[in-house]
Amino acid sequence: MTNDRSRRDGIVEASPAERPRDRQLDLFGMTHPGHVREENQDHFLLGTVHPQVVIAGTSLPNVEQLPTRGERLATIMLVADGVGGGSEGGLASQLAVEAIMRYVSTTMECCNAVVSGREEELMAALRTAAAEAHRAVQARAAEMELPQIMATTLTLAVAVWPWAYVVQVGDSRCYHFTQGKLVQVTRDQTVAQDLVDMGVLPPERAAASPYRHVLARAIGSAEATPEVHRLDIRERGCVIFLCSDGLTKHVSDAEIAEHLRTMTSAEQACHALVDLALARGGSDNVTVIAARAVGVR
Repeated sequence: MTNDRSRRDGIVEASPAERPRDRQLDLFGMTHPGHVREENQDHFLLGTVHPQVVIAGTSLPNVEQLPTRGERLATIMLVADGVGGGSEGGLASQLAVEAIMRYVSTTMECCNAVVSGREEELMAALRTAAAEAHRAVQARAAEMELPQIMATTLTLAVAVWPWAYVVQVGDSRCYHFTQGKLVQVTRDQTVAQDLVDMGVLPPERAAASPYRHVLARAIGSAEATPEVHRLDIRERGCVIFLCSDGLTKHVSDAEIAEHLRTMTSAEQACHALVDLALARGGSDNVTVIAARAVGVR
């Protein structure tokens, strides 16, 4: 068994109306190959973005004690689930994550636009980031002269307090747990869901449809139009939760909600949900990310 994970947490008293400090974030992400697939084609990334001074030289002593990094501009959560049974799916998800980070690292001044009331600049940047990932995957597929499509899902959440912006292509999900309720923010971009939206397939039959895991849109495929959503994250303790469909194939929304309601930490909740998916067969790669801001209870 292999786990990749990233963590940052702290519990400090704060008012719900205040912007959480860096030490008040409780973040965790992990991925597992599952029990069936030999290769893990999922990739995730979890991190915070900060203004930073890089000191090239100084005569000052104890330079390591200088405050060179400011409070975060944004928190980034990203899940990509490679499509297909070959190794190309894993490469596609890796390329997508790398392309997103290259783009985001050069355009994070858009975060300041949110503070200035120009959030449309950030939303446009997120759509462009998805397009950059799409081009990167398609370009590599063309170089490799693959006989099949190399593709991946992409779900990216960028939190710039008091909002979180979510861009999605595919069926990796973003949930928002707030006021004791779990809301699925993203819409599964699958053929089954498209049929439901068109009124062709009854919603109650979607879970049993043979098209429920057939993607209508994916990064690297013929169609990769992203959907963008905005969340209000001012409620202290609300959770942003991202996952690949390796989790939701085995774990219901009600079970996700209960684990987030009773969580003691982002790490504990992620492990518990992945363990539940594995206990029920682990038929696919499983990736989860949980993020919240906490205070003293």
